[in-house]
Amino acid sequence: MSGVLIIGAGHAGGSAAAFLRQYGYDGPITLIGAEPSLPYQRPPLSKAWLKGEAGEDDLQLRPQAFYDSHNIDIRLSTTVEAINSETQDIILPDGRLSYDHLIIATGSKARPFNVPGSDRVPHYLLRTLAHAEDFKSLLHSGRHVGLIGAGYVGLEVAASARKLGCEVTLFEREPRILARVASSYLSNAFTRIHRDAGIEIKTEARVAGLASVGQKEVVVLEDGAEHLFDHLLVGIGALPADDLAQAAGIACDNGIVVDHEARTSVANVFAIGDVTSREIKPWYAGRYRLESVPNALEQAKQAAAAITGHKAPTPEVPWFWSDQYDYKLQIAGLTQTDAEQVVRGDPDSEAFSVFHLNRDRHLVCVESVNRPADFMAGKQLIARQVPLEADVLRDTEASLKPLLAR
Repeated sequence: MSGVLIIGAGHAGGSAAAFLRQYGYDGPITLIGAEPSLPYQRPPLSKAWLKGEAGEDDLQLRPQAFYDSHNIDIRLSTTVEAINSETQDIILPDGRLSYDHLIIATGSKARPFNVPGSDRVPHYLLRTLAHAEDFKSLLHSGRHVGLIGAGYVGLEVAASARKLGCEVTLFEREPRILARVASSYLSNAFTRIHRDAGIEIKTEARVAGLASVGQKEVVVLEDGAEHLFDHLLVGIGALPADDLAQAAGIACDNGIVVDHEARTSVANVFAIGDVTSREIKPWYAGRYRLESVPNALEQAKQAAAAITGHKAPTPEVPWFWSDQYDYKLQIAGLTQTDAEQVVRGDPDSEAFSVFHLNRDRHLVCVESVNRPADFMAGKQLIARQVPLEADVLRDTEASLKPLLAR
């Protein structure tokens, strides 16, 4: 019996191994990871880890003793060279391993930053624990840090670096931060929050190249402006790490294409987490690649249930979060360009929410800042597809609970 092989020992892969045992699987499980660390949480890397508020034990999903006691073989610092779906085995540097079921959980990789000078000028990424540890050692009071890319990770790093006393400049090529993933209300609010904290934000700032002057790194913009920094970090998004799957002939389209059981186009091969392209029925049309812990956990359950014959998990509304300074952002659902945006509370205050209604008056997304009750209610309203009126959502004195009873 070859058992289950899991390629990728991140949040998705580590959770899949645990769920397999929880759902009664008693065959061999082998978990293969390219990094030297046990499966760990990545969200704290840009927050608690950088600020020195968490250690490696705090990040670990489970200790080594868990894998030992559950007979899960972990092979760290190991790279898979190829998948052979016909013979149902994988190729490692030192041999082959066969499988009855294969789970691909290879996650995502940094989007290439190909501007003149990027191959010569030192700059940092924040994809792994090793990346975070390297960057953390540089964040001293008085250092000037340049961050290219004002997505959630970039904003979280900015907040962490500022708290440690660094001067910070953020570069964003779009007209506003979070332009592709959030409402303008949210973008404007966090622009204000970061600027109030002393961070310089430059939007519509297209980087033309990098250079070095002495011990400084230089960001050169298309308008000719040059900005000097002690350290640079690039966070311009991620791509699915689906190279192994593509080479094995597994269907990919902005990630490995999977169904509601996390099955790929090839028999006995599953894929979970950031690397996948999935449907989110019944709430949204099309396919999406979600980079989030909830998505990784949901798909880990899907794959484990399908392999063991366990009851399939209930479909979940996608959700996300981000912590910056004393602000907790929680998002449920996905934004749509044609949705009506209804604001609950004052976006210039410390707490507000933005509800997104489609043409059928159904909620498709809620963005909440320091309003956890709005987030929780919104998540359930999306799931239940309750018709809503904007005036009720807008009224901060009106409870949302009665809407859930409809």
